Parts: sequence; C-alpha cells; structure tokens
Amino acid sequence: MTATHEVTNQVPLPYGHDTAADETLLDALRRAGADWAEPELRELGRLAGSEQAAEWGRLANEHPPVLRTHDRFGHRIDEVEFHPAWHELMRTAVSYGLHAAPWRDGRPGAHTARAAKFFVWGQVEAGHTCPISMTYAAVPALRHNPSLAAELEPLLAAPEYDFGLREPRTKRGLIAGMSMTEKQGGSDVRTNTTTATPQPDGTYRLTGHKWFTSAPMSDLFLTLAQAPGGLSCFVLPRILPDGGRNRLRLMRLKDKLGNKSNASAELEYDGAVGWLVGEEGRGVPTIIEMVNMTRLDCTIGAASGMRYGATRAVHHTLHRRAFGKALVDQPLMRNVLADLVVESEAATAVAMRLARSTDLALAGDGNEALVRRLGLAVAKYWVCKRGPAHAAEALECLGGNGYVEESGMPRLYREAPLVSIWEGSGNVAALDALRAMARSPESVEAFLGELDAAAGADRRLDAAVADLRKQLGDPADLEYRTRRLVESMALAFQGSLLVRHGDAAVADAFCASRLGGDHGAAFGTLPSGVDGAAIIDRARPVPA
Repeated sequence: MTATHEVTNQVPLPYGHDTAADETLLDALRRAGADWAEPELRELGRLAGSEQAAEWGRLANEHPPVLRTHDRFGHRIDEVEFHPAWHELMRTAVSYGLHAAPWRDGRPGAHTARAAKFFVWGQVEAGHTCPISMTYAAVPALRHNPSLAAELEPLLAAPEYDFGLREPRTKRGLIAGMSMTEKQGGSDVRTNTTTATPQPDGTYRLTGHKWFTSAPMSDLFLTLAQAPGGLSCFVLPRILPDGGRNRLRLMRLKDKLGNKSNASAELEYDGAVGWLVGEEGRGVPTIIEMVNMTRLDCTIGAASGMRYGATRAVHHTLHRRAFGKALVDQPLMRNVLADLVVESEAATAVAMRLARSTDLALAGDGNEALVRRLGLAVAKYWVCKRGPAHAAEALECLGGNGYVEESGMPRLYREAPLVSIWEGSGNVAALDALRAMARSPESVEAFLGELDAAAGADRRLDAAVADLRKQLGDPADLEYRTRRLVESMALAFQGSLLVRHGDAAVADAFCASRLGGDHGAAFGTLPSGVDGAAIIDRARPVPA
C-alpha cells in the first residue's frame, strides 16, 4: 500500500521529564526545613516522568479491579483482584514513604516532605493514592487506643508493601482503610445504623452495611458504629488474630465516574469483630482526626492534578503548530496557559503551606494548629472545587487530541471531581469552615494573622483582606452565603502566600485577576500586562 501522506506536526510523547522540577514545590520544601528530602524527591520525580510509570498508570486504569466473592468450590472469599501495575504503583508509593512513614520520622518537615512526594507521584495515577492517603491518616486516630497503636503503627509506617490477606502482625507492612458512610445518611454519619455489641473479651461484634468502603483489600479499617454509649470508632482487621477471616462481606464494587484503578465497595459487617478506638460515644471526634488528614491529601491531590494538566498543556503547545506559528506563541493561547499555571501554583502554594502547618502543629505550635484547622476546611473547599474546571481547560488546550484516551487527559478530567466529594463535598467543607470559626473564634484571628504577614506588599491583596474582614463581621445570612465567604478566605490565603513566597509574575497575575477582579468567568481571561511568558516557562517540562 502506498503512503497517502506524511505524518507531521505531532507532539512528542511527554516522557523523560523530572516531575519534581517545580520551583513552587521545591521552595515550599526548603522553607519547611525539609531540604534533606530533595534528593529522594527528585529521584521520585524522574520516575514519575518516565514512560514506565505512565504505563503503570494506564494499565491500572484499563484493567480495573475485579471482585471475587466466592472461590470455585463455593467458599466465601471476598477478595479483589488487581492488575500487576496497581501493585507497582503501590509498591513505589510505600517504598518512598507516601503512606504513614512521617509519623515515625523525627526529621524536620517530615510531613511536608511526604506531601511533596504525594504531589509528585500522584501525577502518575491518582487512584492508588486513596489507600496510601488513608494509611497516612489512620495513625492519629489509632493513637486513641495506645495498645493497638503500639502494635500497628510501626507496620503502617514500614517501607514494605506486603499485599495479601494475612494476620496483620505477621506482615512486613500494612495498608489501612476507612468506612464511615451509609446509604441512608452519607455525610450525616450520626444517622449510621451499624450496631456494635460489646463482648466479654473486650471486643465488639459489628452488624450493618457501609455504602462506601474504599480500598476493601486493606489490612484493617477504621469504621463507625452505634455502641451502647453512642456512635463510636472501631478498628476491624480483615484477618483475625487466630488466622480466620473477619466477617466483612463485599457485596459489590462501585462503577465510578473515574478513579477506576481503585476499588470502592459496598460492604456488610455480619457480626464482624472490632476493637474500640477512643471512648464510646466519641466516634466522630476520634475519626475526624483521620478525616482532617485525608482532607489535606484531597487538597494536595487537587493541586497535583492541576500541575499535571498545566504541564501537559504547555508541553503540547510548545510542539504543536497552527496558523503559521507554535500554539504557545499564539496570544490567546498564551493567556489560557498562563491562567492555568497561575491557578496551579496558587493551589500548590496553599497545599504545601498546610502540610508545613501540620508539621508545626504536631510539634506543639498552638497558633499553627488554629491556622491548620480553619485553613484545611477553606482549602479543601476551594482548591478541590477548582480542579474540574482546570482539568477541562487543560484538556481543551490539546484540542481533539486531548479528548482521546491515549492522551491521558480524559482520565485527569474524570478524576478531578473526586477530591471535591471525598471527605465531605463542597457544602460540607464550607460549613466545616463556619463550624471551626464558631467553635474556635481564635482560629479566625490566627487565620487573619497569616494574611496580615503580607500586609502592604500588594494593594489588591490589602483590599481583599479588608473586604474579608467586613464579610466576617457581618452575621446576616451567614450560612446562606458561606460558599462566598470561604471562597474569599481561600483567595486571600493563596494571594498572601504568592505575594510572600511565589514568583513575582505569578503573584501579580493572581492579585490582578483573582483579587483585583480583572478576570472573566473562564480561564484565559487574564488582563493585559501580565508577564505570560515568564509564567508559562514555570510549567515547561524539565528533562530528567
């Protein structure tokens, strides 16, 4: 067959880059005193930018997990099979300490270092970061039962991915999950109907149905159930100390919009054995410590997805030509790209600031604990809410090529809404910010103090903070306008960080558009005068 045409003007594959070559990320790491982690972060970044890692991500999503409720003889087994690529992703994440490792690491900035790695590796494939995140988040909740924590925490933090159903204390490393919501309540977990009956040996027997249990092949789960003293938190292993299987029945796997590589199950407790974590009746305050940690990872995950989208869009437009010049040199495309990069860097800045706040709060800094409590709710709402629109615009930069699965952009787009739903959808996160302000008024002053650190540096930021103070001082219709208030808080938070620590061109564009109001409803509506070329260059992929 004769050739009908010569293929030209196609973009080279986006591999062979160092995903960790991100100045906003690296600067935040150094400010936290975690520069000791930079060599390993860069090593992980080179792996994340490789064709091998991209192939793991593709295969894990194209071959999603499969539920096996029974073996061929009819015995109940309740197991989920994963493609080998899933295990490669998990093994890498655990070996680099993206799970519970920082809880056993006394070096300065350990949680910030872990956040940076989570940000970088999450750009390869987001689904497997769910069990990694839950394993990280389980530790502070488990510490409410010191004896259990003493046994399990070293294994949760171990750098060994040891897949398979075996008694937890016989394994080299553990993965943890969480199971809170039920079909009749969703986020209103106090309506849970699962019961927990105390036994003479100190354990409880749990009976009930959980509507969402992510990563059901985890070694153990934190869950909520109604004990005699009220809603309580429990830990349930898949395999009991005697080697028998706990009575956790996997009913079906969810067929989700995205997050295809990760199994999410409906699960029934049929007299399952559990151990109390914390006090009876204190289930929500106990497990909320796990929730807050996973909310941090939601914010980091959203920022990670934005960075992936922005760098892919820049890579494509650097190599694709239209109307006589490279796409990146077309003025309107430059506006779109610069706007995507500004949003991405603002998200990265606030996510990494909250990771640093976690380090400082755990070290005993009370003011940082207040900033973190309110800042997490604010950032979880806003940064995660921006992800889907950002993913759609980044996809569109590739045109029709971006709509094709091979580009990887459809997977990014389908994944983007998840972090805005997981651990409390938009209204829940926004109202949680309101609740934090009501219960701890001092958190408002701590948050405003964070913004005031940039006072006088930019008139647009100063005006935004002044307007925010007015909003905070007006009690009228407060719950009705909570989203608007929390958005204002998030934008001022991001602006303060960019003005103090960010690139000058990015900070100017952010303040002019997001705070000064010189911006349209869509991406690509930055005002004239911003340094688009300098902003775009910050998302240019760096060869490994």
